[in-house]
Amino acid sequence: MIETSEELYERCSKTKQASKRLGYLDTKTKNKALENIAQDLIEKKDAIISANKIDLEKATSSGMSPAMLDRLVLNEERLRAMSQDTLAVASLPDPVGEFFDVRTLPNGLIAGKKRVPLGVIAAIYESRPNVTIDVISLCLKSGNSTILRGGSEAINSNLALATLAREAISQAGIDEDNIQFIENTDRALVNKLLKMSDIIDLVIPRGGAGLIRFVKENATMPVITGGIGVCHTYVDKLADIDKAVAIAYNAKVQRPTVCNALDTLIVHKDIANDYLPAIARKWAEAGVEMRCDPTALEILKPIKGIKVIPTMPDDWGKEFLALVAAIKVVFSLDEAITHIERYGSGHSEAIVTEDYAAAKRFLNEVDAACVYVNASTRFTDGGQLGLGAEIGISTQKMHARGPMGLRELTSYKWIILGSGQIRP
Repeated sequence: MIETSEELYERCSKTKQASKRLGYLDTKTKNKALENIAQDLIEKKDAIISANKIDLEKATSSGMSPAMLDRLVLNEERLRAMSQDTLAVASLPDPVGEFFDVRTLPNGLIAGKKRVPLGVIAAIYESRPNVTIDVISLCLKSGNSTILRGGSEAINSNLALATLAREAISQAGIDEDNIQFIENTDRALVNKLLKMSDIIDLVIPRGGAGLIRFVKENATMPVITGGIGVCHTYVDKLADIDKAVAIAYNAKVQRPTVCNALDTLIVHKDIANDYLPAIARKWAEAGVEMRCDPTALEILKPIKGIKVIPTMPDDWGKEFLALVAAIKVVFSLDEAITHIERYGSGHSEAIVTEDYAAAKRFLNEVDAACVYVNASTRFTDGGQLGLGAEIGISTQKMHARGPMGLRELTSYKWIILGSGQIRP
């Protein structure tokens, strides 16, 4: 185990050195490594689940919330899903080496861009051990080496997965130092890691607001931030009620502990009397607590068997990560957009409407990484949007936004082909 900053630097230097060859490795070899990882996730499931059980027992005894415990769980179903996601990444086109924006200039020079890996990507993350495999798979396919530092609550699970992946890529002929797992959870070493701009080209934090803020404030290399999802669904006055009920139910209930789940439901007053009782009864089946503004509360309070309470000021702009939703009734699309602008996190926002003009305005004016018309925000996911998997969801505007897949983990260099041209 790494104990000192010198040992940390030495380990990470090996990853930097290994990355130079990985950057131009052929697609067939990278895909073979991914197939090995996918296969081992199934064949070695018992060992992984046993390691995860240790983490779960410690987390439960420490009083971890149900939402966080859910993120920590690895079972056979989730391992199979991770295996399939890894194979999906293997099946995707390799972005490395792609030529684009090629053109012939008036002087005969042929100039264009060639897609290249970023180099070494560090991922600092909490709770969710599946992130270990997501990061490894995407980095490997995009030609990037990776340095992983997970949280102490998932140390046994992450170590088992990282060890599996190192062995799997080695069997495919790839240097295992392209995957470096920092098993020491001392936060001081994270600070040292964030100062290694000569080794690490990009760092991606995944976790709570505190972790993301810490990384952003201390890193000396570029940081991709995001993952905090305060997601709204606006039900317009011309929405189809059945469609709106199904969308809001899915966005809140399908998996409430993730960043793309619905947090605030905004409803136009003209449809509120018909729509709110319908969604409230549906949500009640799943045990959703509804925190209502005065208008919504007046409509819903007479209904028996539902959980309704008045909103508190901090319910707006809050990522609940639980079966809790805030409800606001508005008088116009303008008011809905203004509310989202004030309280949204730039993650995922949706409108449900049959009005083309309203949908177009919402798409144009709402500033978020993913903006939906008549669909659940739960689709903000690399796998769901055809990326195979994702390394994170960026709420920034440079250099990537939304789910970060293979192309988002590359840069480019200019390629200029001449036949003896000199500049006059």
